[in-house]
Amino acid sequence: MLQPNFLLRIVVGLCVGSSVVAGTVLAGDRAIPVASGGDLQAQVKATAAKVTPAVVSIGSTVIVRDQAFSDEGLPFGLVKDAPPRRQYGQGSGVIVSPDGYILTNNHVIADAVDVEVILADRRQYKGRVVASDPKTDVAVVKIQATNLPTVTWGDSSTLAVGEFVLAVGNPLGLSRSVTFGIVSAVGRADVGIADFEDFIQTDAPINPGNSGGALVTINGELVGINTAIASPTGGSVGVGFAIPSNMAKAAMQSLLKTGRVVRGFLGASTQDVTPLLGKIFRLPDVKGAIVTDVQAKGSAEKAGLKRGDVVVRFDGHDVMDSGHLRNLVAAVTIGSKHKLDFLRESKPYQADLVVQEAPRERAKKSQAPSAAASTVHPLAGVVFDDVTVPLARQMNLAVTSGVVVTDIEEGSLAESSGLQPGDVVLELNRQHISSFSVFQRLADPMKPSGLALLLVNRQGSVLYIPIQAE
Repeated sequence: MLQPNFLLRIVVGLCVGSSVVAGTVLAGDRAIPVASGGDLQAQVKATAAKVTPAVVSIGSTVIVRDQAFSDEGLPFGLVKDAPPRRQYGQGSGVIVSPDGYILTNNHVIADAVDVEVILADRRQYKGRVVASDPKTDVAVVKIQATNLPTVTWGDSSTLAVGEFVLAVGNPLGLSRSVTFGIVSAVGRADVGIADFEDFIQTDAPINPGNSGGALVTINGELVGINTAIASPTGGSVGVGFAIPSNMAKAAMQSLLKTGRVVRGFLGASTQDVTPLLGKIFRLPDVKGAIVTDVQAKGSAEKAGLKRGDVVVRFDGHDVMDSGHLRNLVAAVTIGSKHKLDFLRESKPYQADLVVQEAPRERAKKSQAPSAAASTVHPLAGVVFDDVTVPLARQMNLAVTSGVVVTDIEEGSLAESSGLQPGDVVLELNRQHISSFSVFQRLADPMKPSGLALLLVNRQGSVLYIPIQAE
């Protein structure tokens, strides 16, 4: 389990006494069953047996390049590049389809050159990263298998504080571990782990290695993907975080359909309401999202929002803060219409917001085709650039047009296939390459198992280099 912006360590679970009585309690409009001590133990045992087969261990290998080191044998105090080394990590995943699709955290497989999946019955498979989304810390891994056990999806929006949950994963390398606790809080944001945060907080013991594992209800329904724990002292403080299943499922479906997560966009910058700002804006309470800037021709401007407006409800749901509004808008369908309640100069107004798609982040020109393909695209790990006259002179190239390989990751599929820095790509899959934009248009749609047939000029010699995963 990786460590985002703060120290991540161990959390403590909940001890359940025998004084629990049978019955139900109401959480909003939902009745939650409460079992007796004996019934509760039987239910936990049944749920653990049901869910554990669908939770896997994921091992990842990344190439690490340490900082350069000095060598007294080199003149003028020059330094050598430290040799790359392999670093191994371990996390968990949840099987969500019988044909081998596995949901996990992006940070479990990020930059991995090799992914190994071990099932609960100890079968091992080579995993392929289908797609990932760092902004929600969600990733999808595929293995070649059928008739696999799966979990049942739950509705995370119905979770109530105090509800019993089980965390299933592989903490500290201890496979098939199950822990028990409660939902401590919902809707946790500003944790500093991902861009889009709406975490379930739990005290069910979660440890390094649990990342990507399942958080399930007492009935075995998947309501979260365990992601991180918080411990400023390194000790056990009982604070764990899981991505809600609704958010994870939506991200996964978008990744599988388009290779990326399609999100709604407000088209405006907002900030949280503080006690002082609430007083200045004469707000009835300290919640809502203050509009600080409106994007030209964006959804907010078309809805009539202006700087200084305070959005307090979205489709009738109270907006708690800026992050909450961002999540609400991001989760809806592009082009759908939604009712906004906002305050302007303390007076209530309503507007219809037609949600547009969030603008895509432009990849840097020198980057090899990416998306979730950073670890699975045939050309992953390769850096390309347009061939210009100055660059041709600098690199002593034999041609002055096309796309040149300026860097290549050691151990990458392209390197092992024979591609080298300085190679000028003339064709990709028998199509002429005149510029980087043409190259990127042809390379981006390529599937992980696709063939990249490059025709390259290497110092005047022209040769084909086929690159394809095994």
